[in-house]
Amino acid sequence: MSSILYDAQGPRAKRRNILFTVVFFAAFAAVLWWVIGTLSDKGQLEWAKWEMFFTSSEPWSTYIWPGLQNTLKAAALSVVIALPLGAVLGIARLSDHSWVRVPAAIVVEFFRSIPVLVLMIFGLALFSEYSNVSSDDRPLYAVVTGLVLYNASVLAEIVRSGILALPRGQAEGAMAIGLRKGQTMRLILLPQAVTAMLPAIVSQLVVIVKDTALGGAVLTFGETLAAANTMSAYYGANTIASFTVVAVIFIAINFALTSFASWLERRLRRAKKSSGAVLKADDAGVPGGAATGAGGAN
Repeated sequence: MSSILYDAQGPRAKRRNILFTVVFFAAFAAVLWWVIGTLSDKGQLEWAKWEMFFTSSEPWSTYIWPGLQNTLKAAALSVVIALPLGAVLGIARLSDHSWVRVPAAIVVEFFRSIPVLVLMIFGLALFSEYSNVSSDDRPLYAVVTGLVLYNASVLAEIVRSGILALPRGQAEGAMAIGLRKGQTMRLILLPQAVTAMLPAIVSQLVVIVKDTALGGAVLTFGETLAAANTMSAYYGANTIASFTVVAVIFIAINFALTSFASWLERRLRRAKKSSGAVLKADDAGVPGGAATGAGGAN
C-alpha cells in the first residue's frame, strides 16, 4: 500500500531498517556502558557524591534554592515584559502605515539577528556606564534586558505569522459588518490566532528559562547553573551529581510549562467548539416547529 508521502516498504527495506535499528541500539548501549564505566572509575557514582542531596537540606537551602529563585525571577520578568512587547511589535509589522510598519520591522530583524549573550553583555556595559544600578543588581538587569530584546523579537514574528495564517475571510467578514481594523484585530483575529500560536509561544518561554543560564556563565548572575558550579566545588568536585540535580530541576520546570500549555490549548479548542449554542425550533420561536417535527418529535 502506498501513501501520498511515501511508498510502502518492501521486504528488503524492512530487513535493512531492522538491521539499522539493532546496530544503533547496540552502539548506544556500548557508549552508555563506556560512560558509566568511566564515571565509576573516577568515583563520580559513589554514594558519597550523592548523599548530601538526600540526607541534608544544606545544598538545597544554601545553593539550589537561591539559584532557582534568581532563575525564576529573571525568567518571570523577561516573560512579563517580552510577551506584550512582542505582541505590539508583531501587530505593528502588519500595520497599513509605513511609518509604523518599517520601524517595527527594523527593530525585530535587528534584535532577532544578535545572539542573546551579546545583548546581555551590552546590557551589562550600558547599566554599568549610564545608570545608577548597583553592582549587585546589574547582572539581573542585563540578563532580563538581553532576554527581553531577543525574545520579544522572536515572539513578534510568532504573533505576525499566527495572524497571517488565519483565513482572509475572517478579516473581510469583520470589515463587511463595519468593524475598524483595530477592532478586527482585537476582537476577531487575535482571539483565533492565540490557540494556533500557543505551542510556539510556550516553546519560546522554555527558551527564556534555559537562557538565564547564560547570565550565570558570563555575567556572574547567581542563577541555578552558577549555584551548581559553586556547590560542586564546595562538596569535593561532585560535578556529575550537582549538574544532574540541576538538569532534573530544569526538566521539571519546562515539563510543567509545556504540560500547562497543552492543557490550556485543549481547553481553548473545546471552548471554541462549544461556544455556539444550538437551538431547537420551539426555542427559537419558529411557528409550527413541533408540528413539522423540527424539534425532533413526530
